[in-house]
Amino acid sequence: MPELSFKVEEAASIPFAAAPTIAFKLRIVNANAGESIHTVALRCQIQIDATRRRYTAEEQQGMLDLFGEPERWSRTLRSLLWTHVSVVVPAFVDDTLTDLLIPCTFDFNVAATKYFAGLIGGDIPLRLMFSGTVFYAGEDGALQVSPISWEQEATFKLPQAVWREMMDSYYPNSAWLNLRRDAFERLFQYKMQHGIPTWEQVLEKVLPVEETVGS
Repeated sequence: MPELSFKVEEAASIPFAAAPTIAFKLRIVNANAGESIHTVALRCQIQIDATRRRYTAEEQQGMLDLFGEPERWSRTLRSLLWTHVSVVVPAFVDDTLTDLLIPCTFDFNVAATKYFAGLIGGDIPLRLMFSGTVFYAGEDGALQVSPISWEQEATFKLPQAVWREMMDSYYPNSAWLNLRRDAFERLFQYKMQHGIPTWEQVLEKVLPVEETVGS
């Protein structure tokens, strides 16, 4: 029976993809040498281990929406779910290297986006939890099926620069904000009634001056 272990060796953004995507190079090793693996239907839950790094004062300010005031972080700082992904791993013997593709959003209603954007630099501590099904050849050559336990995990430190540079390339000098439709329609009517040409100018007009400048 296969005994698989998992390790992320590196990560890089995929240029010119349809949407921002990071590829994790995932090494899969079978402890039972010589065993023929036909395929692996692999599922992965990725969590951000927010408690496993330090934060500058500026980064703490960037996390207010997630964890509140820094004085409360001993109670509020916690792991965040990033995403679920899956991949079908082709046949291999002993070990293989496969791409685990992670689609990324720039929607600031998503907690992971707020976290990534709030960091100034350093690494993003991740925990990957695996499950799925292994199809392999038994001793008699017959096809066998074995589950992957959720106990199979791997950790990885994703450089924040990988995420930042990827988003800068897909959305240069811009950000996405998802609004309720009724709120959008009110802004749209305001924009048309006042003949305002751009959405940036709409926000600058409706926001108090001190909030647009920042303090």
